[in-house]
Amino acid sequence: MSSTLVPPPLASHLYALGAIALWASLATLGVALSGVPPFLLTGLSLLIGSLPAWPRWREWRVPARTLAMGLYGLFGYHFLLFIALRHAPPVEANLVNYLWPLLIVVLAPLFLPGLRLRPLHLLAAAAGFAGAAVAIVGGRSLSGQWSWGYLPALAAAFMWASYSLMTKRVPAFPTSAIGLFGLVSGLLSLLCHALLEPAVTLSAREWGLVAVMGLGPLGAAFFLWDKALKTGDPRTIGILSYLTPLASTSLLLLVTGRPLTWSTGLAAALIVGAAVVGVRARG
Repeated sequence: MSSTLVPPPLASHLYALGAIALWASLATLGVALSGVPPFLLTGLSLLIGSLPAWPRWREWRVPARTLAMGLYGLFGYHFLLFIALRHAPPVEANLVNYLWPLLIVVLAPLFLPGLRLRPLHLLAAAAGFAGAAVAIVGGRSLSGQWSWGYLPALAAAFMWASYSLMTKRVPAFPTSAIGLFGLVSGLLSLLCHALLEPAVTLSAREWGLVAVMGLGPLGAAFFLWDKALKTGDPRTIGILSYLTPLASTSLLLLVTGRPLTWSTGLAAALIVGAAVVGVRARG
């Protein structure tokens, strides 16, 4: 997309919204593939997601620390998230995990010293998190019990936020190198499957859905996300990211035939309002 046709800030927003739209399908696909062990599902999906970048493998020559950063983000995040979902109530763990957009906003000045936070950024980030909480929890009551599984969920949130910001701290690398990150992370996930999960045989339908997941939310979304972060303001992108749990919840309700609830409407108002404020914030 030419910068002469689309201003860079708008282009970065479109890249981010493209990634968010793909991530919105993750919960629905996850429900359809609930019989597939999570590390197997992630490993296969990441390998498939890396395929479009294989023809440009010559661009994968990146410094070791850049590769380590990619594995830290793609593999480390999913590893900790799966640990959290196994050892903490899933709704609460997912809520803790969705601190990552807030952390992107708050940590941006620490990782990127040229940026400053304005009160509007903080207000929008707080409203976005409130909307995400309403979307995830809905009308359900939380357990209110402490679980050590919340710690890896919090670590996963920090990991994805810091990975997203660190992409601007390492030497510039082509977006096609995300394919290398996905390939190696996929192999590591399959190793975790072999060590930690029972062996299973996938049906033809499951293979098809795995391919969709790999080419979409665990593939193209990462390439779009990288483009968004390299061309845009991470504070704004972090606030826009709160659209992910809202879109994910809404799509899941639509596919399962359940009606939209008051909580979804409230979440939409909070998140869309936060996104509008965040996009307008400057400084």
